Amino acid sequence: MGDFQFLDIILLALVAGFILLRLRSVLGTRTGHEKPREAWRPGPRDPKAPPQPDGAKIIPMPDRQIPARDQLAPIPPGPAQAGLGRIQQADRSFDPAEFLSGAKGAYEMIVGAFAAGDVQTLRQLLSRDVFGDFEAAIKQRKADGLTQETTLVGIDEAEIADADLKGSVAEVTIRFVSQLVNATRNAAGAVVAGDPARVDKVTDIWTFARDTTSRDPNWTLIATSSPT
Repeated sequence: MGDFQFLDIILLALVAGFILLRLRSVLGTRTGHEKPREAWRPGPRDPKAPPQPDGAKIIPMPDRQIPARDQLAPIPPGPAQAGLGRIQQADRSFDPAEFLSGAKGAYEMIVGAFAAGDVQTLRQLLSRDVFGDFEAAIKQRKADGLTQETTLVGIDEAEIADADLKGSVAEVTIRFVSQLVNATRNAAGAVVAGDPARVDKVTDIWTFARDTTSRDPNWTLIATSSPT
């Protein structure tokens, strides 16, 4: 009888060991070097998320904690240096280099959306006044039976030409020099303007703005022009 009890104990121990190994293979083990889980943040569809201002969603900046004074991002020298400094004092997370990178992405998105007649995308990228101008041009193009073909070959230059803080609103003007292929076709498909085989160098001067008191980190395009 004692032998049978001893065998039962051994079998139970083996079964328990097998179950433990299965749990370790499924759940894994902690080594002390695991990355901590990120804190939950309200998503775009979360009803508790802050409301988006008109014309938002142009240059998304990462959600960062406010850095210490000696950790502020460097401000490049130039005519916009003083204005960038004032913006950074109002928004200590402002990084000119990061902003410029985001602006280049916004430039590509806006150029592509305008050529495609994508007013829904443009509505989110532009201020109300700029959107009105773009939308009017798209409607006229459609009324004339024309289609626009634009290919952004590349951005040769993108530099901050001016910056200022007007009240709580930061404004940054960028000079873009890009290579574009533009062609406008009529309803029959014939090219009536531009050349699909020619690359043109184009200079655009765009101004972006953001309210530094807003929790929304995005910037909007508020003005466009060409050098005189």
